[in-house]
Amino acid sequence: MRRVGILTSGGDAPGMNAAIRAATAFLLSQRVEVIGIQHGYKGLLAGRMAPLTAGDVDQIQREGGTVLGSARCAEFVTIEGRNKAREILGAAGIEGLLVIGGNGSLTGAHKLIDPREAPGFGLRVIGVPASIDNDVGLTGMSIGVDTAMNTIVEACDKIADTASAHDRTFIVEVMGRDCGYLAMTAAVAAGADAVLFPESSKDEAAIVETVAKAVAKARSRSDRPKRVLVIKAEGTKVSTERLKEMVEARFRDSFGEKLDTLEVRLTVLGHVVRGGRPSAFDRILGSRLAYVAVRALLAGENDKMAAWLTPFPMPPASASRSAADPYCWLVDLAAVLAETEAMHNGTSDLVRWRSDLFASVEDVLPT
Repeated sequence: MRRVGILTSGGDAPGMNAAIRAATAFLLSQRVEVIGIQHGYKGLLAGRMAPLTAGDVDQIQREGGTVLGSARCAEFVTIEGRNKAREILGAAGIEGLLVIGGNGSLTGAHKLIDPREAPGFGLRVIGVPASIDNDVGLTGMSIGVDTAMNTIVEACDKIADTASAHDRTFIVEVMGRDCGYLAMTAAVAAGADAVLFPESSKDEAAIVETVAKAVAKARSRSDRPKRVLVIKAEGTKVSTERLKEMVEARFRDSFGEKLDTLEVRLTVLGHVVRGGRPSAFDRILGSRLAYVAVRALLAGENDKMAAWLTPFPMPPASASRSAADPYCWLVDLAAVLAETEAMHNGTSDLVRWRSDLFASVEDVLPT
């Protein structure tokens, strides 16, 4: 293999640059030319690509985001768009492609080399999971999760200070449209009184009751502070604003609580969670996964993803532990995408375990 392309796609994640740097450095050491593709599949279709040198990637592991840029691309979803991408890659002499991204990015990588669409297309593709939501199947951790979790916990620690000073209830919304992993883990680390996540089977009334119970327990304490911290994933069935209104109404109607003594405040962290310099773990994770991925490319592997400490369900028989790193596996992209879909629709064993775990400890979260 003489020329390998690298692209980052979908939502950016801290640690992507570490993956770019590690992949580029190793490939150059093997005398393989590295082509950086700007702004993911959108940039690929526009032909925006250029060689990457050692100087281009020097020290980029310190920075958040991605030096290659990222974008969504509706055109690539069509077979016409993918055919155009194949023509561009072929004309550029790119023989291998490293795709760093989440579910949509890995789906695109899998379809790009689908033999039903392009029989005889010689490109080899390996994926690297990067998603702050940790919603990619068959990998214990994706690039960006650790940094995002630390950002949330740091923000919640600061919010808890002012909440304690005024005996307030804070509902903190974090990212997690289809997956509540960040909310769950941050709730434990930050000592939250309640956590709300989309995988829960709770309806709107039950969600309100969860928050109301946490507030009632805090306000029943004989001593202070009576602060309450609720962490809510953005994909939870009820909006944050409506949840505030319903909790206030619940206390007004059922507990006789005067609203001037019940202060519910909202904080939406939003894209703050995506940003910032990557943690040491995300720099190491990105570097190790990328190293395993490009070694797999050079060894002739195709249509696979480099995974970190694969969780249950255990990888299918076609998965194999990486010879380059005992903590990493190479898993078929088709299996990854199937498990990711199961995670999103709630049928995954892993998702059910997470939900059952938090249901069992819900009453002991508030202290």
